[in-house]
Amino acid sequence: MKHPVNHPIFAPVTDDEKIKTVATNRKALHDYEIVEKYEAGIELIGGEVKSVRAAKISFKDAFAILKRGEVILLNLHIAPYDKASHFSHEPERPRRLLLHKKEIRKIKAKVEEQGFTLVPLKVYFRGRYVKIELAVARGRRKYDKRQVIAKREADREMRRITKHKR
Repeated sequence: MKHPVNHPIFAPVTDDEKIKTVATNRKALHDYEIVEKYEAGIELIGGEVKSVRAAKISFKDAFAILKRGEVILLNLHIAPYDKASHFSHEPERPRRLLLHKKEIRKIKAKVEEQGFTLVPLKVYFRGRYVKIELAVARGRRKYDKRQVIAKREADREMRRITKHKR
């Protein structure tokens, strides 16, 4: 029998392993100014993993909170897996995010500041594990959004002009 550490299930995930992005929260990038990003594992049950693999996931109104020293993700919609038994999961159930205590303390200190919130940015597979990119973010006001759009369009125009001059 192989030693558990050398077993493929217990093998550490390396940076060489392919990262496959399943879903991205584009609205969060528009509505929030990202201050800090964290990678977290997400606690899922069997059918949910298969639904995530099939990209049946929606970020609409998803956010995270800190409760009793844990980070809980709310309103993330993962569609029920249609081939699973009739004892399927609830699509928008609260899901625990797996972070180190040190990271949770840093996040708690940031979120307690005025105007910061926790927003999921993307869900992806790192190797065979489902991960979520979580951001500490500050909400943008309407005029801030307009400024960001105007700057992006100006940058795009400058790239287009310089491309044609070459």
